Amino acid sequence: MARKKQFKTNNKMRHLITKLSPRSPISEQYRTIRTNLQFASVDEELHTMLLTSAGPTEGKSLTTANLSVVYAQQGKRVLLIDADLRKPTIHYTFRLDNLKGLSNILVGDVSLKEAVAASDIENLDLISSGPIPPNPSELLSSKRMQQMIADARESYDVIIFDTPPVLAVTDAQIISNFVDGSILVVRSKSTEFEAAQKAIEALQSVQAKILGTVLNDRGKKEANYYYYYGN
Repeated sequence: MARKKQFKTNNKMRHLITKLSPRSPISEQYRTIRTNLQFASVDEELHTMLLTSAGPTEGKSLTTANLSVVYAQQGKRVLLIDADLRKPTIHYTFRLDNLKGLSNILVGDVSLKEAVAASDIENLDLISSGPIPPNPSELLSSKRMQQMIADARESYDVIIFDTPPVLAVTDAQIISNFVDGSILVVRSKSTEFEAAQKAIEALQSVQAKILGTVLNDRGKKEANYYYYYGN
C-alpha cells in the first residue's frame, strides 16, 4: 500500500506544465528554448540531443520531458528515451509501467518497435529505462546503442535522451558521442558555479557538442521559469 501511495505522489509532483497549461508563461519559455536550439543548429539539422545536469535534483528530467512535449506540439515526430539506467523517472512522469525499455533493447530482449510506448500527447513516443541493469555504462557504449539510435532516426524527427548527472557517472559523456548535441540543466541558487563548470569541462573532454545551458527555478515564487543560454 505504501508503495502505491509513493507512486501516486511522484506522479502528482511530476506534472507536465507544457501539457496541462500550454499557454502559460512557463510553457512559452520552453518554446523559446526549442526555438533557440533550432537557431543553434542552423547549419545542420538537430535530430538527436541529450539533457544532463551537474548533480541530482536540478530539474533535468522534467526539463527533458517538457522540452519533448513542445517539440511534439510543433508537429515533430518525437521520441523521448530515458537513458538514466540508474535512477529513471520518465515512467513516473508519463505514468508508464517500466517492464521493458532501453535496457531490454540493449541486451537484445526486445526490438526498438517493441519497446516504444505511445504517450497521450500527439506525436510523442516514449522509451522508458526498462529494468535497471548492473552495467549501465557498458550497455550505453555498446554497438546496440548506436544501432538503436540509427534505427530511431529513420522514424522520428527528434530524439531526446534523459541522462544521469554528468559529474556522478560517465553515462552522459558516453551518449554525447552518439548525438548531435548536449544541453546542461542547472538550478538557480542551487547548482554551484564550480560544479556547472566541471560538468561543461567533462562534456568538452569527450568532444561533446554543447548546445547551451538551461537555467531553471529563477525569480518566481509560485512557478519555475526556464531560460536558455547558448554557449
